[in-house]
Amino acid sequence: MPKQKFTLRFITFLLVNLWCKQMVIMAMEMIPIGVVLDLNSTVGEIAGSCISMAVFDFYAVNDDFKTRLALFTRDSSSDVVAATSSVIVFSNSALDLMKNEQVHAIIGPLTSSQAKFVIELGGKAEVPIVSFSATSPTLSATRSKYFVRTAQDDSSQVKAIANIVQAYGWREIVPIYEDTEYGNGLVPFLLEAFQEIDTRVPYGSRIPMYFNDTQIMRELNKLKEMQKSIFLVHMSASIGSRLFLLAKDAGMMSEGYAWIVTSAFLDPVGYEVMDSMQGVLGVKPHIPTSKKLESFKSRWRKNFTTSKPQIKINEFNLFGLWAYDTVWAIAMAVEKAGIVHSGYVKPNTSESTVDITALGKSEMGPRLLRSILSTRFQGLSGDFHLAGGEMVPSAFEIINVIGRAERVIGYWTPERGLSRNLYSEGKTAYSTSKNKLKEPIWPGDTTQQPKRLRIGVPLKTGFKEFIKVEWSPGGDKPNVSGFTRDVFLSVVEALPFPLPYEFIPFSAGTYNELLKRIELKKFDAVVGDVTIIAHRSSYVDFTLPYSESGIAMVVLTKRDERENMWIFLKPLSLELWLTTGIAIIFTGLVVWVLEHRENKVFRGNPAQQLGTTLWFSFSTLFFAHREKVVNNWTRFVLIIWIFVVLIISQSYTASLASMLTVKRLQPTFVDVKEIRKNGYFVGHQKNSFVKDFLVKNLKLNASLLKGYDTPEEYHDALSIGIRNGGVAAIFDEIPYVKLFLAKHCNKFQMIGPTYKTDGFGFAFPLQSPLVPYVSRAILKVTQDKDLMEEIERRNFVRETTCLDQASMVTSGGLSLPSFGGLFIITGVASMSALLIYVTKFLYIHWPASNTMDQERPFYMRILELAKHFDKEDPSAHHLNRAGPRVHPVPSVEIVGASPNIDDAHGHSRTSIEGSGDIIGDQDLGSSAANIEPPTHTVGTASFVVRETLLGIRICAA
Repeated sequence: MPKQKFTLRFITFLLVNLWCKQMVIMAMEMIPIGVVLDLNSTVGEIAGSCISMAVFDFYAVNDDFKTRLALFTRDSSSDVVAATSSVIVFSNSALDLMKNEQVHAIIGPLTSSQAKFVIELGGKAEVPIVSFSATSPTLSATRSKYFVRTAQDDSSQVKAIANIVQAYGWREIVPIYEDTEYGNGLVPFLLEAFQEIDTRVPYGSRIPMYFNDTQIMRELNKLKEMQKSIFLVHMSASIGSRLFLLAKDAGMMSEGYAWIVTSAFLDPVGYEVMDSMQGVLGVKPHIPTSKKLESFKSRWRKNFTTSKPQIKINEFNLFGLWAYDTVWAIAMAVEKAGIVHSGYVKPNTSESTVDITALGKSEMGPRLLRSILSTRFQGLSGDFHLAGGEMVPSAFEIINVIGRAERVIGYWTPERGLSRNLYSEGKTAYSTSKNKLKEPIWPGDTTQQPKRLRIGVPLKTGFKEFIKVEWSPGGDKPNVSGFTRDVFLSVVEALPFPLPYEFIPFSAGTYNELLKRIELKKFDAVVGDVTIIAHRSSYVDFTLPYSESGIAMVVLTKRDERENMWIFLKPLSLELWLTTGIAIIFTGLVVWVLEHRENKVFRGNPAQQLGTTLWFSFSTLFFAHREKVVNNWTRFVLIIWIFVVLIISQSYTASLASMLTVKRLQPTFVDVKEIRKNGYFVGHQKNSFVKDFLVKNLKLNASLLKGYDTPEEYHDALSIGIRNGGVAAIFDEIPYVKLFLAKHCNKFQMIGPTYKTDGFGFAFPLQSPLVPYVSRAILKVTQDKDLMEEIERRNFVRETTCLDQASMVTSGGLSLPSFGGLFIITGVASMSALLIYVTKFLYIHWPASNTMDQERPFYMRILELAKHFDKEDPSAHHLNRAGPRVHPVPSVEIVGASPNIDDAHGHSRTSIEGSGDIIGDQDLGSSAANIEPPTHTVGTASFVVRETLLGIRICAA
């Protein structure tokens, strides 16, 4: 009996409690809120379940609130028109919600295309349209103040995506997007962001929503044929899932490809779709973990999988969390604003559910809008904070799809860029380095970064110091080394972004064929000793050169001239020897003409006169002439001539001394003209453009050209000579020539002019965005002298026994142009003196010959003048003096009378000043009998010394 009474009381208590709660609920103000969802989509079903849980959870926590949301849900049925068009009259339209339910706010719809129409209706009815999934940047609160976006704008993730592309050094990317308001709205922002980081967008793949699988596959095959490998997908989950399934079938989810998806695509998808997305990178807003979030996930997963067992998904999506927080925000705003249910200002009187003109305006709409915009709380998705009618962007997660899960490999924030840890302590600089991210797993289950540049390298048999390819034992990857490779690695390090690459050896043809592989899209670049020339630039783009340029000729050297018995003739060229000889004879002839009538030394029989003249002129070369000259014009000529002789003799001495003391190299050929004229064979490097250069530019016969591979073959071809099957010269680019001469500088030398080329450069496809970056990096590397010297020292071992070849190369001796000015001066001086003397002679004797016989022929008069010229000049008083040419000087013991001393002084002055300067012994008297006879030599130091001594001894006497 007591037990029955207790049970009855307990039941009565429960009934009373339920009745009280019902009375409380009935006393609450029910605020109608519309919900427009696509309940046939996975996203719509997830969002609907989250909205229901949000209402239950909110009022379970806030059961004392005086208001309560009354949700009226309408199904948009995946049709843009179904939510707003007058064609569809179903009750699941936004217009129906406004006209018949007179809702104070509408949550949804899901897509940007649907929201665009609903926003217009919300503006007319002054009903806030709160969307948690319409993320297109084209929808903005600035266009309609009654539009509130509780999701992050798609454009907020663009900077994060651009930084990922920049971090992995991708200079080209292809966006794939759906042809809807949602898909098209983000494209301009992506293009602008990629332009800022100099990443090209060569093509955009737009996929309409009505495309079937065959049409999508056709578009994927088109991208595959274009050899594109980096893609950015901006699609909703419905069409994006089909895209990835088809991409896997097309072989585009294998190694070498990279895929990035925007945050909107990261909706829950089936396991089959996840399996097709292995290695995909993506960005999505960061959701901070919390106990409340984990509890919600557990409850939602249990409820959803129980109610929807046919849908196999691995996790709910972000839109579900934003939908949950949206309900909480509206519920808070309704309570805070004191919203009461009231109708529209102009209630609808039409029975039609789609009469837009009959829409009234919500009385509570403006007040509710202001309350929503000012609401801020900590929701499941993080800090719920609106600014300008939109959610304030937060940090983004960089995720990598592995298996059936999303692995976070890093974060992006507007303040720090990419980072591995979102909550790292201290301030860090903005980063776009992939080192700030964990290593992802790429499509094909590999850690090798996609879009590695396929770099072709020539497989050479010679000159491997520039580029050398070796294969490790048992390995399938080549080991590339050499000068070119080291320069390229230094350039890559100098780039402002990473540049993944792989070397692929090429041995199937010439360098032109190697570069053609770029045009055929077999290679992405070529790194090697490739010369920049004009015709190649028609199908590839070159960077700036990283080496010196030019084509030079290498020839064999002759034996050492120091062993030549005729080496004394080498200092002067043949032209200079002949010119000097002619000048000597001409100067001697001029001296004879000027001295013949006045100086007995230059008189006598013809043989004696010829011998004296030649002896005098040749002895001036060694300043050994002893003949005295008496004519002032002769002295003028000899002063100039002896100066010329001094210059030539000193130059000859220096050149001969250099030849005898320094080892010299004498080339066998000095000009390509001689080789071409005689039809000698010429060598060049195989597979090089030099062959075409020799034929087109130097006009050499193609049949006389021989190709060689190695420096050793160069050595043998030049050494055996032109008569034994060798070549007269080797033509090659300067870097190769220097390398060859570094090993064989004692036998060969570079000779002749250098033919201009543009040097070695790296090759890329036409209009490649990498060219300007690589060119700037080349400038940095080549201007770093220490770095370049280290690279050269590491690859080019210079022979220490080789001297600087420039100091060993000899020309053909001193040449005539070097002394042309001197010969002109002495020639003009000699001719001037000769003309003046002859003019004076004719002026004196020509009238006399005319008066003697007027009827004699002209040639007889010339003979008469010649006879006059051969006679001694009677005006020259010194010719009539007798005695020796030198006079005695008295000894020191004689203390002569003063008259004799005075006479000596007088005659000494006469011998120095006059044209007749021979001093007779009769002028000094007997007191000068013991004076030594000095020899007068014009222009020599001995003459000066002897004259000085003579003057002293005369004074002493």
